[in-house]
Amino acid sequence: MKGAIFVTVRSKSTRLPNKAMLEIKSKPTILHVIERAKRSKIADKVVVCTTDQPEDDTICAIAEECGVAIFRGSESDKLERWLGAARQFGIDYFVTADGDDLFCDPILNDMALSQFKNGSADFIQSSVVIPGAFTYGIRTSALEKVCEIKDTNQTEMMWVYFTQTGLFKVEELAGELSSYARDGVRITLDYQEDFNFFTAVFDGLYEQEPTMDLKSVLNYLDNHPEIPLINASFNDAWSANQVVNTNLMLKAQYQYLVKGEN
Repeated sequence: MKGAIFVTVRSKSTRLPNKAMLEIKSKPTILHVIERAKRSKIADKVVVCTTDQPEDDTICAIAEECGVAIFRGSESDKLERWLGAARQFGIDYFVTADGDDLFCDPILNDMALSQFKNGSADFIQSSVVIPGAFTYGIRTSALEKVCEIKDTNQTEMMWVYFTQTGLFKVEELAGELSSYARDGVRITLDYQEDFNFFTAVFDGLYEQEPTMDLKSVLNYLDNHPEIPLINASFNDAWSANQVVNTNLMLKAQYQYLVKGEN
């Protein structure tokens, strides 16, 4: 059984154009994410999953320089992109690390990979961990089923296919996670104010803590409450965007799986 971390990224973004290439400490933001993904102690492979569009050639060049694998696929269908990567590299389960999440945590990623290896989960999520520290874990066999039943190629907000169809074993990320919880703090890159937030954290912590360990980051934010205020007002806009763009669209023969239908 092979486990991987899929770094999911594309250049095209509307709220903060070309955010993967914005630089913090002389490195593009996507490089920070890749370097964190590579700190996994148990992943068999790190794969940058990007699109087949020419504008993502630069992302591929960065990934190649980092020595990680690359998969290029659909621009809009993240699920098909992941499935293509899983099949190409023989991956049985994986954790996703979004290109937005500059503080995605290697420890949490490894916890999820271990949970897959030692259990039977199809999908792993966390309602405790601060968003941006851990995204999701997915078993490839479950992903294959989702790609069979979905009726759209717009799958940016894709978790509902795993959590609302009743087909899969959904688990919370296991372990003591309270130290990773923070209310109202944003550590994901969607807006200019988020970029300003990350820049401020790196400016304050990077010299003494170049690995930017997540617990050190959170401790720094606890001791500098003015910094989370830089982007805190965008939590509502982010949540509203998630709601608007989250739809469960199933092929006709699978419509019975929608909650509330007989």
